[in-house]
Amino acid sequence: MATLRIDRTAADSDAVICAIEQAEGYIASICFKTGPPETVGVELEYTVHASADPTTYVDPDRMCQALGDHAPPALNAGTAHLPLRHGSAVTLEPGGQVELSTVPQRSLTELHEAVSADLAELTGRLARAGLELGGTGIDPHRRPRRMLSTPRYDAMASAFARRNDAGRTMMCSTAGLQVCLDAGPPSRWAAVHDLGPPLIALFANSRRHAGHDTGWASARMRTWLAIDPSRTRPVPAGDDGALDWARYALDAQLLCVRRTEGPWTAPAGVTFADWIGGALGPPPTWADLDYHLSTLFPPVRPRGYLEVRYLDTLRGPDWFAPAAILTALLADEPTVDRVRELCAPVAGEWALAARLGMADPALARAATAVRDLALSRLDLPDDLLLDVIEGSTRHERFEA
Repeated sequence: MATLRIDRTAADSDAVICAIEQAEGYIASICFKTGPPETVGVELEYTVHASADPTTYVDPDRMCQALGDHAPPALNAGTAHLPLRHGSAVTLEPGGQVELSTVPQRSLTELHEAVSADLAELTGRLARAGLELGGTGIDPHRRPRRMLSTPRYDAMASAFARRNDAGRTMMCSTAGLQVCLDAGPPSRWAAVHDLGPPLIALFANSRRHAGHDTGWASARMRTWLAIDPSRTRPVPAGDDGALDWARYALDAQLLCVRRTEGPWTAPAGVTFADWIGGALGPPPTWADLDYHLSTLFPPVRPRGYLEVRYLDTLRGPDWFAPAAILTALLADEPTVDRVRELCAPVAGEWALAARLGMADPALARAATAVRDLALSRLDLPDDLLLDVIEGSTRHERFEA
């Protein structure tokens, strides 16, 4: 069923939302910007460790010293929070994981150049403070412990703790590799979900956590799947992806409610739709809805572009392989159609991919097939193509 689409500029951020249909229309209007695919970016998260002993916890002052003017306000309120030389922003996750968020680039070659330079700058800064980046999707050495305390993170911790310990582990110990792509035609939305299980399997590298073998190929993805499913499960597929996302968002429980004073803790079990319906007294504003959208973490999140969130972070230059493979596999309609055919036997097998990875024969076949398809479609200089090949076959040599 179609819904009213509301232009973002027509919504006053301080105005209240009077009806669920208004909220649905607004979300549907901003989640996809369709058109020819033109840009690609990445967000790279890493656990950070002391080079001398990776099992020790990093002191916030040491991290602040290492990042200098690039430190985020959550770590140092007085920082200038400057981007790195090629434009990437540096932020921190609650456990002190560092995230490098790139400027979108017009080509894979330009992305590789910019990210390689900024990643080298970040690595150098950390090295001078005796720190280094991890290279797996979950901390293999330490149990989760928070470095940062903000109203948002405090409320998140409280909400997740009602269910289990997975939220704490996610906040403090996991590190993901996110690929950000233009939304393109509607078929991209379906294809990027179909690719989830095969690519999780292909790049899974987070078997060990806190000194123990978890038995899962991607303990990071296992952790995400165990959090509140109203905000981390895949968005259900329907005939209208924008409306599917809008309803998913409104049915998700509140993670936090921003307040000028006091904690941001949200009542248990209250969804954003409930809030519109009067569950919290005064109705939410459009700004509240925008903030709520930032607290949803499905494997693929539409933010005007597509944010692919299901991959473990990778070591060193290997980040380029999934970025290049996803770009190649979503480049045109014939390739997208072929991708969906190859992935069909394992569609929806998110948990299986996280548990067994390439040890599952069907997932291994699909992952190998889509990787080979991508390699046949990539037009890159020989050295960059070699990076993709090596980065996408390292699972065959990876020892957890």
